[in-house]
Amino acid sequence: MRYTFTILTVFIALAISSCKTSKTAQSSKTQFSAAEYPYIEKFHEGIRLKLRGQVDEAIAKFEECLKIKQTDDAVYYALSELYLMKKNQEKSIEYILQAAKLDPKNIWYTQELAYMYFERQNYQEAVKNFEKLVKYEPRNVEWLYGYAECLVRTGKTSEAIKALDKTEDQVGKHPDLSVQKFNLYLKIKQPEKALQEIESARKVFPSDPQLIGTLVDYYFQIGQEAKAVKMLEELVVASPLNGRAHLALADIYRQKGKMKMAYEQLTLAFMSPDIDLDTKMKILISIHESSTFIDPEVYALVDLVVAQYPNEAKAYSIQGDYYLRADRELDALGAYRKALEFDKNQYPIWNQVMIMEYQNGMFEELYKDSKECLEYFPAFSTVYLLNAVSAVQLKKYQEAIEAIMIGKELVGSDKAMEAEMYGQLGEAQFGLKKIEEGKKSFEQAIKLDSKSNLLKNNYAYNLALSKVDLSRAMTLIDQVLALYPNDARYLDTKGFILFQQEKYKDAQSHFEQAVQTAPKDKVIVEHLGDVFSKLGDKDKAVKFWLQAKELGSTNKMLDKKIEKKEYYEPVY
Repeated sequence: MRYTFTILTVFIALAISSCKTSKTAQSSKTQFSAAEYPYIEKFHEGIRLKLRGQVDEAIAKFEECLKIKQTDDAVYYALSELYLMKKNQEKSIEYILQAAKLDPKNIWYTQELAYMYFERQNYQEAVKNFEKLVKYEPRNVEWLYGYAECLVRTGKTSEAIKALDKTEDQVGKHPDLSVQKFNLYLKIKQPEKALQEIESARKVFPSDPQLIGTLVDYYFQIGQEAKAVKMLEELVVASPLNGRAHLALADIYRQKGKMKMAYEQLTLAFMSPDIDLDTKMKILISIHESSTFIDPEVYALVDLVVAQYPNEAKAYSIQGDYYLRADRELDALGAYRKALEFDKNQYPIWNQVMIMEYQNGMFEELYKDSKECLEYFPAFSTVYLLNAVSAVQLKKYQEAIEAIMIGKELVGSDKAMEAEMYGQLGEAQFGLKKIEEGKKSFEQAIKLDSKSNLLKNNYAYNLALSKVDLSRAMTLIDQVLALYPNDARYLDTKGFILFQQEKYKDAQSHFEQAVQTAPKDKVIVEHLGDVFSKLGDKDKAVKFWLQAKELGSTNKMLDKKIEKKEYYEPVY
């Protein structure tokens, strides 16, 4: 029978094969006459079926044997093993007990009983049977070790130590045994003997990581940090790939302010195979969230993780976070995109990519990525909004409207989000020259979010661009400028409304204020050129138009304006 037996630590690796003998159950008592050959034939047929793995058929055959003879312990033993194969422990126990009752001197039945009782947590009975086993074969290390564990489970710690001493007599000093005796000595409050046990073992195994690690834990537990650190420093030398030890030492050095040494240990920990990606991620996330300044060594650790896990989204994700922290936005965007190559089911990464594309005016990329994101997250209203924003910027107005119509149904009770939706709907409708529809959409947006300066500004600009309701446009932008009088975008919008009203001097004043605040804004710079053109100053007009061209203006009429030195309506 093969019951699961959990010993205090793994000890099977010890060289104990010389202590083993055959475990085939035999009955020396049962004798058969010639008249009993049919019984013998059934018994052997049962054995053959068992060996072929035909469990049910073998059980049937052995039960036929029991109908003929009820005193053959070998049959009960065989049935016990067969029922164990079927995971029917109750039946298995029933038959092994019967076998042991018929032949109480059979040592293998005793062994099965010992393990059986241990499995069922009947440690008192397990002790009795293990005691018989070790008396029968005092050099059997497995039995001695099992006996010791059962003694521990029954509270007989001192006797358990003696049993382990006998095991040690058979196999010699071994770190596993010494650690177990160490723990048992501590249990009976004999720390001096516990330490003596470990030190004795260290004379034979001076660099054994298990022995050193045991001392590390012990000294930390009793508050002797100096000794613990000394042993920890020995441990990383004895076990250089012990990542946990390197992590512990790194933390100690960090607490003591020895940052160079801390990072050295942290690097060794990250290079260790027993520190998994999730653990490294937790460490890097913790540093990222808790530090006001990130040391260069941490960025090196991030690069190391990416090199170790080149196909893991998590590695690139944390790299993106650190690049953002270092104001390397394009590198961060590249890292997040790389993360998505390996895992497209992480919405936070998608969101980060799309927001960065939006902030950097990368509308082609935003359009493409938002469409792909919707394949994975078709119920996220934010993605529809971002898709609509990119579509508007790319003049795909009808697609923007379609995205908004779906996204609006997913908004729920988020009024600000709904207002943004109506704002983009208005942008698309103005783009399609559906002015009245666009006005209604923007008015609804402002009704939903009356505090949104951006919505008011965009509405005012679209009205000015379409040369309609300029008084409404002026009212809206004045509301915004009352709160943000020096914002270049809002100054430019008011200047543009004045320009459309042919109030060129007032427009010039606002454009000049805007350019002072945002001298690299190509639209504002071009607007200033436009107003100088209307005021008759062609040289200044061309000067600012040339600047706008250098800044990357996309107005298709800009070259013609420069060439002819006169104003033309913009075409984008």
